Amino acid sequence: MSQSRQLAAIMFTDIVGYTALMGKDEKNAFRLLHQNRVLQKPIIEEFKGRWIKELGDGIMASFKTVSDAVNAAVKIQETCNASNEFKLRIGIHSGEVVFENDDVFGDGVNIAARIQSAANPGSIYISEAVNQNITNKKDIETEFVREDILKNVSQPVKMYKVLFAGSETILPERKESILLEKSIAVLPFVNMSNDEEQEYFSDGISEEIINMLAQVPALKVIARTSSFAFKGKNIDLKIIGEQLKVRYLLEGSVRKAGSKLRITAQLINAADGFHLYSEKFDRELKDIFDIQDEISGKILEAVKIKLFGSEEDTVIKKYTDNVEAYQLYLKGRFYYNKYTPDAFMKAIEYFKQAIELDPDYAIAYSGLCYCYMTMSFFNWIPADKGMPLATKASQQCIELDDRIAESHISLGRIKLHYEWNIRAAIIEQKKAIAINPNNPEAYIQLGMCSVLLGNKEEAIAYANKAISLDPFSTMNLWMAAIMPLFANETDSLLVITKQLIDLNPEFFGGYLFAGQAYLQLGNFEKALQNLKLAVSKDSNSYTLSDLGVLYGFMGDKTKAREVIREIKNIEGIELTGNNYLANVYLAIGEWDTAFMYYDKAIQNREQHMIWKGYLFDSVPNLMEDPRAIKMFEKMNLVY
Repeated sequence: MSQSRQLAAIMFTDIVGYTALMGKDEKNAFRLLHQNRVLQKPIIEEFKGRWIKELGDGIMASFKTVSDAVNAAVKIQETCNASNEFKLRIGIHSGEVVFENDDVFGDGVNIAARIQSAANPGSIYISEAVNQNITNKKDIETEFVREDILKNVSQPVKMYKVLFAGSETILPERKESILLEKSIAVLPFVNMSNDEEQEYFSDGISEEIINMLAQVPALKVIARTSSFAFKGKNIDLKIIGEQLKVRYLLEGSVRKAGSKLRITAQLINAADGFHLYSEKFDRELKDIFDIQDEISGKILEAVKIKLFGSEEDTVIKKYTDNVEAYQLYLKGRFYYNKYTPDAFMKAIEYFKQAIELDPDYAIAYSGLCYCYMTMSFFNWIPADKGMPLATKASQQCIELDDRIAESHISLGRIKLHYEWNIRAAIIEQKKAIAINPNNPEAYIQLGMCSVLLGNKEEAIAYANKAISLDPFSTMNLWMAAIMPLFANETDSLLVITKQLIDLNPEFFGGYLFAGQAYLQLGNFEKALQNLKLAVSKDSNSYTLSDLGVLYGFMGDKTKAREVIREIKNIEGIELTGNNYLANVYLAIGEWDTAFMYYDKAIQNREQHMIWKGYLFDSVPNLMEDPRAIKMFEKMNLVY
């Protein structure tokens, strides 16, 4: 056995969309695999590289110098683009590796592989170690992408992309730079109080400023979840700005002692760290609303946005004059952002207390609507109890104040998911965007409406807009994945599921949608692998139902029936999960039983029933069945 440890540049390449192609056209997939070998092998040899091995549709090679690796990668991409047969992702890292016979091992190999998987189609991503070695090469240009935590890599990795003729990054005018000019992320203000429980207050200050700024049409404002993804992390501001794709960052701190407040705020140019605005406020708690207005106004002035007319009125909008009610509302927001059943129950109590102090507190009713609806959606409370409460809260919200986006978002949710009135939902969500053009959920809801109406391209555009406003939100990505799923855009769906799994590997949603994507492709093996993972993360009626449907389509009725038994054992399933049971019965061919459960689901107004058309389309002759026609008539879907 021959073994040696040495420095090397490791390059991984991968064919974009190969897995999907293999599921659709195996013969063509093998043809492209052969072409990929013919294309890459001579180029690797030309730049004195060593062909290590193939890994499925990927290739691993090593080079003695970093510049040889990068130049080889550029020529491979340019040749690949010229052939226009397929696209590649390429990743390169330089480090110490172990060569053993005809293979290579070590952390350097793992990092190169992870960088490659993070790359965009048609691009070359490199590590900081590689970038440092080529900065003095006049013929090679690079651009920073982001710093990320990669799977099985202990430390965050800074990634750069190599610019080359015809690459995705060489454009005469980049739309992104136009967006960056007037864009901001408000980072969570640091709680400087001695009491850790005051964290809800510092988080709330940040969130309120986000809400104020988000209502300015000329300004792109990153949503709360993604801004808060950097909470407690010591990451360079330039990197945060690049990851969030914003020009400006606002950071600050809050110290609260009794009725005394000290708030500091700094507006920073993310690219160079220059402070555009910095101020300290020593005030009484009763002045909190004026402080928020003042900070927001100074920021808008600093980024040179001129306010006039109704825009200015929107920014200084106050939801309540009651400071105590406001603090209770912030506590409610603090808990519902934790996204657990217990936290939602705490949030509901705080929202109710805020409303007791100020019965006209419209946005607190919106919070109640969101809690009740989400808990019903996840079957944490029975739908027949939660949804009427959500409906009542949305009606109270809109009646109290129809000039806030949250009122229309709440009502739009009810219209779509409970009343099944798609057109009415669209009207409400468009009203919400007119008030707050930076609210990602409004775009998600519009995307759902669009895909249900068959407007697939429009639905994908709404999903992409929501992701751009809130790229690090588990819930936002999960909801955004619905659009490519129901539009049968499998490649786009797999991209989002990968982002979702990388962002939150313990959340079931990424594996669930990946399983559905592979089911669309007819790849039962990978679908089963992902759906089993989804169930292992959270064995709920949602994940179990999809697994049961897959078993049914695979012809394994025994395992499908085992899943049915598991679903029936879930507490309260007779009120919240009839449509999940129906789906599995449908997949095993027991249509009479399936329609019996669908009838129960309609009686209970179960939210997921609105998506039945997607499943029914995948079962031959089902849409023509009289029972299916009658079922949709009962639902009275308004398109």
